[in-house]
Amino acid sequence: MSPTSTHPEGPLRPTEPPRRVLTPSQLNAEAQVVLEENFGLIWLEGEVSNLARPGSGHWYFSLKDARAQVRCAMFKNRNMRLKFQPENGLKILLRGRVSLYLGRGEFQVIVDHIEPAGEGALRLAFEQLRAKLDAEGLFAAERKRPLPALPKHLAVITSATGAAIRDILTVLGRRWPAADVTLIPSAVQGDAAPSELIAALERLARWREESPERAPELLIIGRGGGSLEDLWAFNDEGLARAIVASPIPVISAVGHEVDVTIADLVADLRAATPSAAAELAVPDRMEWLAAFAGFERRLHVTARRHFEQVRERLRHLSRRLRHPGHLLRERSQRLDELDLRIRRELDRDLHRRGERLAALRKRLIHASPSSRLLRGGERLQRLQRRLLQAQPGQLVLRERARLNGLERRLVSAETRLIDRKRSEQQRLAGALNAFNPLAVVERGYAILSRPDTTRFGTVIRRPEAVKEGEVLHARLAGGILEVHAGKAVPDPDA
Repeated sequence: MSPTSTHPEGPLRPTEPPRRVLTPSQLNAEAQVVLEENFGLIWLEGEVSNLARPGSGHWYFSLKDARAQVRCAMFKNRNMRLKFQPENGLKILLRGRVSLYLGRGEFQVIVDHIEPAGEGALRLAFEQLRAKLDAEGLFAAERKRPLPALPKHLAVITSATGAAIRDILTVLGRRWPAADVTLIPSAVQGDAAPSELIAALERLARWREESPERAPELLIIGRGGGSLEDLWAFNDEGLARAIVASPIPVISAVGHEVDVTIADLVADLRAATPSAAAELAVPDRMEWLAAFAGFERRLHVTARRHFEQVRERLRHLSRRLRHPGHLLRERSQRLDELDLRIRRELDRDLHRRGERLAALRKRLIHASPSSRLLRGGERLQRLQRRLLQAQPGQLVLRERARLNGLERRLVSAETRLIDRKRSEQQRLAGALNAFNPLAVVERGYAILSRPDTTRFGTVIRRPEAVKEGEVLHARLAGGILEVHAGKAVPDPDA
C-alpha cells in the first residue's frame, strides 16, 4: 500500500521518523567528537591577535588571515616548552587539533607547538631574551668587574672531554704556568646543559663562601664552536643570571669569533675563543721576565748610585767628626760653670730669706706682749706718781677701779695678742720652711739635677730636658743618689 492509499476510515498520513531530542551540551559534545575524529593534527599559518595570558599560565589567542580568524588555546604544559614568546601581530606556524569548547559551543584549535613563520624560533627567542636582560641592565658596562691582574687560581667550567679545556690548559701552561687551574666539568650541549652549568656556578659560589682564601679568583666558562642549536645552552636565562651572581669575575668564551651568546653579553669579559680567554686571564710570563730584567738593571744602577752617595757623605762626616774626649771636656766645664751659678743663686736666696726672717723676728719681738706690758708698767708707774702727788680721795678710788679694769683688759688683750702673734709666727715659720728646698727633701721628695760645681747642680724641671741614658743626681734626705735617665712616660694625672 502506498503512503497515499485510502483507508476505510479515511486517507493515511505519511510515516514520520521518531524524534531525537538533544541538549546543547550533548550537541556540542557530538560536534566535538566529529571535529576531532575528522581533522586530527593540522598545521595552520596566520597572524596572532587578541593574545591573553591569564594567571593559570595558559595562552588564548586568535589566528587570523585577511578574511577569517579562528580561536586557539595552548595550555601551560605545552607553552612552557617554547623558546620564545608569541606577541600580537607575529606571524606564526602552529600545530594542533581541531576541537570545540563545550561551554560556549565555540570552534577552536588546541595548540601543542608554535614556531615563527619565516624566522627560526631559536633566533627569535635569543632576541627576546637579549632585549629583556638589556632592559634590566645586565649588559651595562658599569656592572662589569675588572679581572684580577695576577690570578693565582682559576676555575674553568666546560666539558671535561672537549677541545676547549685542552686549548685553555695549553695557553695557560705557556703564558703563566704558576697559576692553579680547577676544572668544574659540565655538559655544554643538550637539554641538560643549562642546569649542569648553573649547578657548576653554584658549586663555585659555595666554595668561594666557605674557603675564600683557597677558592679561584677568576672563572672561564665556555666551549668550542658549533651551530646555534649546539650553543643554545649558553642562551639560557637562568645561566645568564647565575653568571651575573657569580662572586668572582667571569670570562665567557663560547664558539668562535662570530658566535655571540647571552652568556657572552652578561659576562664581565667576552673572549672570541677559549684560547683567547686563557690569554686574557693571565699575563705573559715572557713580558714579566723582561720587565723583571729591566727592574734588576735599574735596581743595580740605583744601588750603586746610592752607595756612592753614602760613601761620599761618610767621608764628609768623618772629616767633621771630633774626638769624644773634647766634647766631654767641654760638657764637664759647662757643668762646673752651671754648678757654681746655681750654688751662688742658692746662697743669695738663702741670705735674702735669712734677712727677711731677722726682720720678721724683730717685728715680732717689738709686738710681743711682754714688751707691751713693760711699756704699760712704765706708764702705770708714771700715773701712780702723778696720783700720789695729787692725792684726790674719790679720784683715787675711781682711778683705782678704772685701773683695775684696764689691768684686766690689758691682761686679756695681752693673752689674745700673744696667741695671735704665736699663730702668725708659726705661719711665717712654715712659709719660710716651705721655701727651703731641703725641707721638701725631708718630706720624702727628691731634687733631680745634672751634676756640676754648684751646690745642687742644674735642677731638672721637665722630662723633655733630659736625654735617655743621661747621668743625673737625685738629692734625697739622706744624701745624693746617682741615677740614669730612661725614656719619658705619660703622666696619668696630667
